[in-house]
Amino acid sequence: MSSTPEDISQKTWLRKLQDKWKLESLWQVMLVLVVFACTGMTVLWIKQPIFDLLGIDRSEGGFAKTILYLLLVLPLYQLILLVYGFLFGQFRFFWEKEKQFLRRIVSLFSRK
Repeated sequence: MSSTPEDISQKTWLRKLQDKWKLESLWQVMLVLVVFACTGMTVLWIKQPIFDLLGIDRSEGGFAKTILYLLLVLPLYQLILLVYGFLFGQFRFFWEKEKQFLRRIVSLFSRK
């Protein structure tokens, strides 16, 4: 499907997401956005218990805590994203995104 510049400028941001993500409907776009929102809220909700379990004080800041957060939460985020994707009927979309993400990670580490 080819779009003229006038068509693109008049599209809503939801339609732009639909085109970018190659989704079938605006309803599917909304479900994907809900999955992202639920995943983000869940990660925020479980972050502190994870840090408490590891004995990391919430008042501590710094580089080490940020790195630890990324190393622990990024894989957990990906897993939770798939779970919510399944619950909201969008598993196929998120599984494809997950495979793209993993390919990028592997290619990043395989370059030497």
